[in-house]
Amino acid sequence: MSTPMPQRTDYLHFQPITTRWHDNDAYGHINNVTYYSFFDTAVNTYLIEVGGLDIHDGEVVGFVVSSACDYFASIAFPDRIEIGLRVGKLGNSSVQYELAVFKAGEAEACAAGRFVHVFVDRTSNLPVAIPAALRGSLEQLVV
Repeated sequence: MSTPMPQRTDYLHFQPITTRWHDNDAYGHINNVTYYSFFDTAVNTYLIEVGGLDIHDGEVVGFVVSSACDYFASIAFPDRIEIGLRVGKLGNSSVQYELAVFKAGEAEACAAGRFVHVFVDRTSNLPVAIPAALRGSLEQLVV
């Protein structure tokens, strides 16, 4: 079973990221675990800037409960990349993000991943409904 290679046109929002020297591994390309950091950065930047998520003092936080990534082509420092972001499923307290890594300006993804956030009360760690402002920003990305 092969995963189809996502295209830039499949995504609704893009977060530029500059790779760093220490992202490269001994094989001379970005280490696989670093892709998860790229995904986390793209999602949380969007949630903070567009959704108004207060990561320091807000009552709600997002916990990652599931994640995966498929790799199609390597990237390496000093590549400039863009993380494509869309929402595949939006529930009451959870959201599944679908992401892809593109070299700047290229149409085909180098990698594609997904992860699920469950929004919880900061104090109790129990699931809560996604706050209205955050939900509104996520609805803009539903495909």
